[in-house]
Amino acid sequence: MYKDFEINYLDKIHQAVAHLKGIINDKPEIGIIPGTGLGSLLNDIEIITEIPYQEIPHFPIPTVVSHHSKLILGKAEGKLILAMKGRFHYYEGYSMKEVTFPIRVMKMLGIKTLIISNASGGLNPDFKIGDVMVIEDHIDLFPENPLRGLHVEGFGDRFPDMNTAYHPGMIQLAFDIAKQTNINLQKGVYAGVQGPNLETPAEYKYLRTIGADAVGMSTIPEVIVAIQSEMNVFALSAITDLCTPGNIKKVSLPDILEAAAKAEPAMRKIILELLKRI
Repeated sequence: MYKDFEINYLDKIHQAVAHLKGIINDKPEIGIIPGTGLGSLLNDIEIITEIPYQEIPHFPIPTVVSHHSKLILGKAEGKLILAMKGRFHYYEGYSMKEVTFPIRVMKMLGIKTLIISNASGGLNPDFKIGDVMVIEDHIDLFPENPLRGLHVEGFGDRFPDMNTAYHPGMIQLAFDIAKQTNINLQKGVYAGVQGPNLETPAEYKYLRTIGADAVGMSTIPEVIVAIQSEMNVFALSAITDLCTPGNIKKVSLPDILEAAAKAEPAMRKIILELLKRI
């Protein structure tokens, strides 16, 4: 049974890659996954082609209203970029292998650097809405791991070391950029949870107690697969609501999108400058 799954999963990846190689003539250098409300970064990409997810064999389709469904090939700051306009979440009902399917595809297309952004709730009392946090580490609280199951030869180390999952050189470069451009950049630990409900006050307290500065429902599965694939990873998080005692309020998707829009100019500037310098 496990061997059949391995062959089936690999076949799906190879079919998606073969389809994309028939469209993409050059080899993209960098993969980008923009998070909730942060899609205007894609306006800075000189688009070469857009590929609807529906046309890519076995690609999942996002169900979140604010997410689109296109893979974008283009250039930004002299780099050839493959960007996902729309991402997948575990809470949508996908398995972790489906959530991380695009990362496997990116690896086989030759991408070596992955840049991710997301929206998260701020657990650090020093954070405010609209802040941008560089993720320097994470706490994985998802109930499933994308590497669980039979190991597929060629995917990378069976037991990848996550000690420096977020590339120290790119983190330092981001802070250099922030200093030079007068951006107030935070850093911290991101906790990943299943969702889709937001947490209770007791859960926020627990997450802060175990060392988290922000909490969200994405990113970690993709990072795990990217590290197994020997990619360099950089991630930013927009603080869209406050989860600290006395500051917890009922929030809606429009609230989150509005807060993400506040963080977007700083996030966009850092990513574009990062692309220029790496």
